[in-house]
Amino acid sequence: MIKIENLSHQIGGKPILSGINADIPRAGITALIGPNGAGKSTLLSLIARLERIQLGTVHVDDLQIGQCSDRELAQRLSILPQMPDQPLRLTVRELVNFGRHPYHAGRPSAADHAKVKEAIEVLGIEDLADRSLETLSGGQRQRAQIAMIFAQDTTYMLLDEPLNNLDLAGSRTLMRILRRVSDDHGKTIVIVVHDINIASRYADRVVAMKGGRIARQGSPIEVIDAALIRDVFETDAELIEIDGGRIVLS
Repeated sequence: MIKIENLSHQIGGKPILSGINADIPRAGITALIGPNGAGKSTLLSLIARLERIQLGTVHVDDLQIGQCSDRELAQRLSILPQMPDQPLRLTVRELVNFGRHPYHAGRPSAADHAKVKEAIEVLGIEDLADRSLETLSGGQRQRAQIAMIFAQDTTYMLLDEPLNNLDLAGSRTLMRILRRVSDDHGKTIVIVVHDINIASRYADRVVAMKGGRIARQGSPIEVIDAALIRDVFETDAELIEIDGGRIVLS
């Protein structure tokens, strides 16, 4: 479980997060939703230790962020930021191999190579393995990057807006893959998404944020309703129920 207690954060004296308390259970997909500037990406960065915690605590199972080593955390939790900085001349296989670095520190074993092969197969990119990143489409590159963090073999995978710049088909394909990764491999996936219908369709748990605070959290059917759309997103929209979930109509 990821346990967040009394987490607050400022940038330049401006509050970005205020008094965040949340539990993210093991297994399943948790979607962070909310308008721009709600603090979703900042929260993800603090959990992943990309930014220093100023006030409050975050525990990843028995590890307290800021009190454990980077290597120890990297074997428990992986993150794909919004704009990963990777040389485009790398092949997909070379990129995915970076996910094993917390274990082999530059000297990969047969077990590491096996994990890389598994990650490429799970993400369905075997035919891209020896192509350079610069030759890939946006959706293909995103799947290669997720294969890299899958190869890191962590319990928790954090994804910051992985659907950005993907079309409808690319978004659906990626979310179906992530659903299988969670269900078949027991991964806990925390994902920042802007499309509330994606959260409703694919997430097990939703954390809705506004103004650096948590407005509501729970299952999609508990969280996503007309009041949430009005209070958090400041708009009115019609919702319909399909297969036990709710879809927001534009």
